[in-house]
Amino acid sequence: MNLILLFDDDFTTEPGMVRLTGRRLRHLKEVHRAAVGKTLTVGHANGAIGTGEILSMDNNAVEMTVSLIEPPPAPLPLTLILALPRPKVLNRVIIAATSMGVKRLVLINAVRVEKSFWQSPRVSEENLLAQSVLGLEQAKDTQLPEILLKKRFKPFVEDELPAMARGTEKLVAHPYDATACPMGVGGPTTLAVGPEGGFIPYEIDKLEEAGFDAVSMGERILRVESAIPALLSRLYPL
Repeated sequence: MNLILLFDDDFTTEPGMVRLTGRRLRHLKEVHRAAVGKTLTVGHANGAIGTGEILSMDNNAVEMTVSLIEPPPAPLPLTLILALPRPKVLNRVIIAATSMGVKRLVLINAVRVEKSFWQSPRVSEENLLAQSVLGLEQAKDTQLPEILLKKRFKPFVEDELPAMARGTEKLVAHPYDATACPMGVGGPTTLAVGPEGGFIPYEIDKLEEAGFDAVSMGERILRVESAIPALLSRLYPL
């Protein structure tokens, strides 16, 4: 936890004061070994970053006074369209994408996405928020991503995706018969990434009809959790 993310209900009635319990309290005690007087990096969800000084701490809560003065890091100008991965992979993908600055993520269906994936508790709003928070805390960011769920591939690609991707460079990661993924695009991009095994030819055809160009990272076939950081680092190198 490189940043403690604060939410509106963490603030007390006294200006500049917050009270934290639960996971964040445990992390401060067990990982940071925090004590009264220690200053930590904090940020207000969807707001500014600053510092927090611990005023009191016990087994039930920690109280801090905070000063929030700096803007968060600039977001990536990218929309990530992602075929819903296996539940045990989803958490890692959300954390990785969020920590790298993705602010709009659309989870979609595909032929190779098992129906049971959509019933997993990891697709719940609560879990998606929890994983997003972990990504922001890692990256010292505060801007929560928008995560959309689209369970019907064809209606989404035909009716919603063209408007969503308008004015952006449109790419679909595809390891077969594709051109090399561009480097350092810099500008707005919409990137589609398939499930394990990739999109089937029909799905690639529909994405290409929507204006997407198939691109590849090379001969190696990567897992989703490896492909996304690799693609983002190539499109937006540090």
